[in-house]
Amino acid sequence: MATADQARPLSLYIHVPFCATRCGYCDFNTYTAGELGSSSSPQSWLEGVRAELDLAAAMLPGQRPVSTIFVGGGTPSLLGGDGLSDVLGAVRNSFTLAPGAEVTTESNPESTSPEFFATLREAGFTRISLGMQSAARHVLAVLERTHTPGRALEAAREAAAAGFEHLNLDLIYGTPGERDEDLHASLDAVLSVPVDHVSAYALIVEDGTAFARKVRRGEVPMPDDDVLAARYEMIDARLTGAGMTWYEVSNWARADAAGRPEVESVCRHNEAYWRSDDWWGLGPGAHSHVGGVRWWNQKHPATYSASLAGGSLPIGGQELLTAQDRHTETVMLRLRLRDGLPAAELTGTERRRADAKVERGLLRVVAGADAGPAYVLTDAGRLLADGITRDLLVD
Repeated sequence: MATADQARPLSLYIHVPFCATRCGYCDFNTYTAGELGSSSSPQSWLEGVRAELDLAAAMLPGQRPVSTIFVGGGTPSLLGGDGLSDVLGAVRNSFTLAPGAEVTTESNPESTSPEFFATLREAGFTRISLGMQSAARHVLAVLERTHTPGRALEAAREAAAAGFEHLNLDLIYGTPGERDEDLHASLDAVLSVPVDHVSAYALIVEDGTAFARKVRRGEVPMPDDDVLAARYEMIDARLTGAGMTWYEVSNWARADAAGRPEVESVCRHNEAYWRSDDWWGLGPGAHSHVGGVRWWNQKHPATYSASLAGGSLPIGGQELLTAQDRHTETVMLRLRLRDGLPAAELTGTERRRADAKVERGLLRVVAGADAGPAYVLTDAGRLLADGITRDLLVD
């Protein structure tokens, strides 16, 4: 592992691999109880996480404070409020949290309650991210989501009542069978509760998923690119009109008086990924990035726990990023941000390509601070972000 820069922020991601059921579109490293049998349990998983935390703290010199923590999955809320409190307690036993650290957990609305949120708030969590996906029952059915349409809204209100000021709702758009009025209803629902952050992702058909098999058999159509673009514009217009603003292509946060995303409402953990900060991923299949080295854990919970029980990090593979790898990632990730891609990060050829995108109205140049001018996606450019990145980097 490369030596980490002590001045760089450090984040922790903790992967909870458990789910009550498997959603048809999901390709995350998750397991139902039936799939795991007796080979793993939340208790053995937590014991593994505790051991990995201790090893991580010993390997990272200087006792770097943790700026952000994100508990994701899977379905972290299946651990219950007490279980998630134990997770945060384990982090505190191994690491020091920075003042004002952001501590987030994802939650499935069906496995939450007022008591759940009150326990998390008391434990020190600062942010809740709820998987809503849609307010339309038939859309949830296509996605094979098990929660009822109104439960995510109830959960958001319960979290706010417990004292959480920072709440996110996730939406998925472009599901086959979704109509314009369905998305309008979903946005109405999102804006009816006290959220300060919304994430909206186009449905992607991932190889190996049940949804991909349905597409291959002709049971459901592939999401249509033109429909996806129109739905994205609908989402952006509605959220902007409600006082939110985009800070990353798929993420909107409450805006301040000047129309900028409020710092407190932005998900700082996700910003750590987009800015290529250092993060350590704990749990089965979790990925890490520290000091220019990327590695990933063994995927199966039983194998993960067994490695740690033997005193070894559960590394499944790793790679040392080359200068070209880091450059590619900088362009790909920074271009997605509202702050834009600093022009100084580009080669001469890439700047000429970026200037051609400016002429086409897909990028604009904004004055920067210390980093100088930056290229920022226009509204039209956001619809073509991946293609613009490829065009800038093409050999």
